[in-house]
Amino acid sequence: MTVPDMIDIDGPDVDMDDGLRLFYKGELYTGEVVEYLGDALVSQETYAEGRPNGRTRQWYEDGVLRAEGTHTGGRLKGEFKEWHPNGVLKCRQLNSENGMSVLEDDRWDEDGQQIQARRYSSHG
Repeated sequence: MTVPDMIDIDGPDVDMDDGLRLFYKGELYTGEVVEYLGDALVSQETYAEGRPNGRTRQWYEDGVLRAEGTHTGGRLKGEFKEWHPNGVLKCRQLNSENGMSVLEDDRWDEDGQQIQARRYSSHG
């Protein structure tokens, strides 16, 4: 079977199982996955063997960046950021490289005022 390099997550040949693994025509999918809301691209992720693995980007319908980060084996690793619809940073999370731990979690309101600054031990 020839598998395309990019698929639309809402396509007729795309399914997700209870373990949140992504399948294309019954096979675990590896490649780029996009999602559209009308004509607007709202999500683009890289998958490997049915799990998010690589860069993830999401946008609001008006094109404003909503979130970006990197996955490894389905887990967020490194820095993950989210923005409010007005473009102000909403969240910055620092995750361990293996994606097993959140090391830092900072949050801001829509006016840019910090409302949370948490630091966690990398040992649990």
